[in-house]
Amino acid sequence: MSRSWVAISLFSATTVLAMAVPVHITVVDEAGHPMPARVHLKDSSGKPQRADKLPFWRDHFVCDGRVDLELAAGSFSYEIERGPEFRAASESFTAGTGGTNISVMLARLTDLKREGWWSGELHVHRAAEETPLLMQAEDLHVAHNITWWNESNLWKDRSITTNPLTRFDRNRFLHVLSGEDERGGGALLYLNLPLPLDITGSRREVPSSMKFLREARVRPGAHVDIEKPFWWDTPLWLASGMVNTVGIAHNHMHRSGVLDNEAWGRARDRHKYSGPQGNGRYTQDIYYHALNCGLRVAPSAGSASGVLPNPVGYNRVYVHCANELTWEGWHRNLRAGRSFVSNGPLLRCRANGELPGHVFRADGPLEVKFDVKLDSRNPIASIEIVRNGQAEPLDSTRPFTIAETGWFLVRAIGDVTNTFRFASTAPWYVEIDGRPRAGQRESAQYFLDWCRERIAILEQASNLTGEQREEVIAPWRDAQKFWQTRLTVRPRP
Repeated sequence: MSRSWVAISLFSATTVLAMAVPVHITVVDEAGHPMPARVHLKDSSGKPQRADKLPFWRDHFVCDGRVDLELAAGSFSYEIERGPEFRAASESFTAGTGGTNISVMLARLTDLKREGWWSGELHVHRAAEETPLLMQAEDLHVAHNITWWNESNLWKDRSITTNPLTRFDRNRFLHVLSGEDERGGGALLYLNLPLPLDITGSRREVPSSMKFLREARVRPGAHVDIEKPFWWDTPLWLASGMVNTVGIAHNHMHRSGVLDNEAWGRARDRHKYSGPQGNGRYTQDIYYHALNCGLRVAPSAGSASGVLPNPVGYNRVYVHCANELTWEGWHRNLRAGRSFVSNGPLLRCRANGELPGHVFRADGPLEVKFDVKLDSRNPIASIEIVRNGQAEPLDSTRPFTIAETGWFLVRAIGDVTNTFRFASTAPWYVEIDGRPRAGQRESAQYFLDWCRERIAILEQASNLTGEQREEVIAPWRDAQKFWQTRLTVRPRP
């Protein structure tokens, strides 16, 4: 019986090998030159296929434009993409015994770098040696590779690189010393640091996330990103004035779906924020509350490829740097909000000729005329102006009048049902002489209530000693005072 089973197994393996057939895929640009791209290749049952030695994650691999693999004879399908600036290609095919050659041309939808817009993302968890090809395959120009993350530290048993920034392919930049502190209060991304922070040994709540935030801020060039705005410690981080950006295109938004919860963050009202777009809209509303309180913090984007099921650069931020991309200039303009975030639509806007991030100052009502460019592979359900947290349809053919101090931005929502596909500019700011900021009191109360909820959670935490509880609650008392001052709305003198 045992001998017979072995014979059958050997026969089956031999049969499978005999049925394997060569498949060659070439991806080219419009001039016919091989071009790096991402390939989603599935068999008839929907199982993703790997290509030997090429970087693979969840349901796709990337290539330099040429793929050689062996597949069992049968039916397959592919989707091939190269970021949002190229049209996608999809097709079914049969791998026959004589071999199969597939040539795919990806045409450009638009070329944003010719308009001065350069793409990047802040949250990559892939192997550092693979990331340059991953960036090329997504036409991504700036990336931060997370190589230290709580107890996981790539540099634990090796020398820390003295040159963490690499420039390649003329205008692509990769930083491999980025880190993440992700614990009970949520996650902060620490970027542009010359050395990792020593966060190993930290517990869920101890020490306070503010300890490492303060340590990072004294390091020249540090950039700190709130990875998602619904993390419990967001009001604390915002009140500190020590963060540079907030991730509103984040890793709960996936290419083929959503992570439909707030993990261990502050849960949304599922009646108000329902369906696959609920988490994304909740994310934006939290960000709008911060803007209403006068905080001029720019939006950012990250995909967490390597942890969550996204390609590198699925969620990305485009920063305007004119015709010359530099590492320092990209980050400077990111912090200044000369940007838009996207996981699909490519939304470029100017207001009265000014990029996002501009501050308009006027003695009376301000008339704003928009110049809007939008490209998208998906249909667009709506293009809206969001003013002081309130959205309405945008009519770019007519001037828009603003009579209140505050902010506005433009967003485009994709007509996609299974995920939240959108683009949003960073805000423009408006200062109308002597007028109070619209929406400030309500938004300050929103964060003040949040502070009280978080303090109550920490007061009841059974895993904290009395001394530890006092240590982690103390910064929250300062945050409460900060939001309390925002409750009083006064005209500017």
